[in-house]
Amino acid sequence: MSATFGGRSGRQGKLTRWLLGRRPKEAAATDDEGRAALLLAAAEAGLPLAPAAHPAPGYGCSCDRVGCPTPARHPVSFAWQTQSTSDRAQIERWARHQPHANFITATGMTHDVLDVPLEAGRQALERLLANGVEVGPVAESDDGRMFFFTLTRGTPEDEDEWWPCELDCRPETMDEHPGLRWHCRGSYVLVPPARLPGDDDRRVHWVRGPEHALPDPLSLLETLTDACARHAGEEPDQAGATWPLRH
Repeated sequence: MSATFGGRSGRQGKLTRWLLGRRPKEAAATDDEGRAALLLAAAEAGLPLAPAAHPAPGYGCSCDRVGCPTPARHPVSFAWQTQSTSDRAQIERWARHQPHANFITATGMTHDVLDVPLEAGRQALERLLANGVEVGPVAESDDGRMFFFTLTRGTPEDEDEWWPCELDCRPETMDEHPGLRWHCRGSYVLVPPARLPGDDDRRVHWVRGPEHALPDPLSLLETLTDACARHAGEEPDQAGATWPLRH
């Protein structure tokens, strides 16, 4: 499998250019109506949402924590897991009363997220689509990550049935997983449209929208881990470029 991964057919080359050049509509959806529509589309797809912090001038955060280590990337409330919802009316209220807020989606309820370095994700997405694999929603973060949304492994009532995995990621353990991160129960990711800190208009945006059905995570895992391994070989300093999420 990996021996031919570096090759480029004409079809793959065209697909790569399409993936790299495509900029989804939400990048321009800065008005309140467009923002709310994108959030509601995510909620209608079953992604539970909760308000998050937003960027402040410079590299700051809207929260009141001095030197926030994860500016604009964390929930507003410590009760975000119980607060998260896909209820349309509640999300409309949040969007109306918190017009600058980013939103997170809580994982491990209805969906998980496989989170990989951006270039590895682009390579994997090209390969998956070229091979006819059913890929669900995919988002890019302009700070160098790509999010593959999948079905969740579930939250069994019996803790003994819980399947532990060394790839599992929670907000407080993000720095331990510079390669592939598996966001399941107890974790979250920013959901588009989200703005990132800085003066260069960095965002989180959809590459494939939430209208795509969520796939089984195991159908993507081998391709993603292979792409991440290749990416780590190409960029040995990647381990130092993690997204610290300790808040």
